[in-house]
Amino acid sequence: MSDTRNGPVLIELDDTGPSPADAPPVADAGQPPTGQAMQTMATLAARRPSRLAAWFWRLLGAVVVFFASVAAWDFVTALVARNSYLGWAAIGLLGLFLLVCLAIVLREWAALARLARIEHLHAEADRVIASGDLDGARKLTDRLAALYSGREDTRWGRERLAERRSEAFDADTLLATAEDMLLVPLDAEARREVEAAARQVAAVTALVPLAFADVVAALTANIRMIRRIAEIYGGRSGTLGSWRLVRAVMTHLVATGAVAVGDDLIGSIGGGHVLSKLSRRFGEGLVNGALTARVGVAAMEVCRPLPFAPGKRPRVTSLVRRALTGLFDKADSAAQPAKFD
Repeated sequence: MSDTRNGPVLIELDDTGPSPADAPPVADAGQPPTGQAMQTMATLAARRPSRLAAWFWRLLGAVVVFFASVAAWDFVTALVARNSYLGWAAIGLLGLFLLVCLAIVLREWAALARLARIEHLHAEADRVIASGDLDGARKLTDRLAALYSGREDTRWGRERLAERRSEAFDADTLLATAEDMLLVPLDAEARREVEAAARQVAAVTALVPLAFADVVAALTANIRMIRRIAEIYGGRSGTLGSWRLVRAVMTHLVATGAVAVGDDLIGSIGGGHVLSKLSRRFGEGLVNGALTARVGVAAMEVCRPLPFAPGKRPRVTSLVRRALTGLFDKADSAAQPAKFD
């Protein structure tokens, strides 16, 4: 006769096992956003390649170009010997290709020359301001007007500057007049580019949860922003010029520690009380957007022909607030509990 029991079975567990209360907290909980995407992007852009790597890529390019040119020449000569019409057609195509390559090289050289011209104007302005040289300020003003002589959007400023040029009797007044007439409208346009880039980086970081997608988005948006700022101030840059500008800006930011997230940056994007109500991902987007604004201000200082006068340098706080106002409004409305009448 089998012994069967009907009813629940009680299983006694050992009390020595781990308790859910002993589990470590979530790593992201309670930690403020750090803007990791922008810090990674700035570190990568500012990193200087080693001399060995630079020579490796130079020699590799020289070897590839040499063997490619020899192979192309052998192919064309063989084709001419076999069929003169096809050979001359190949020579024509090859010549057109070389002309396009030459045009690209000339464009890059002109872009680097424009950037060097901006740098010389900036260095000369620093010297004139430090020495108070009125004659040097007049020559610098003439060079600045010549820089924008072909642009219709600066015609009004150049005309007003020519009218008021004789009214200035010291270097500071003359340079301040040139800045007001020529550069203030360009500053407003550059600020709009900075705000757009900050808004884009913040949105992509907050909404795209893919690994390294935020780094790629930050790098792309910042390169485009720096290039547009250079174009606004008259230093249109090519591929090599854009990379040179990016490295110069990022090296300056890394050296000064401007890509670090401090209390002033957190306060500039909502005082911290907003970030505490949001997810960490959204907070990272806001901090990355604020760091992008810092990069934009540094790019304006690098690409501007004249240094900013005291009190006219754009404030990162105001740029961030204008760029991310919509995000804060939505974040606040999402964080508030629903109310029903």
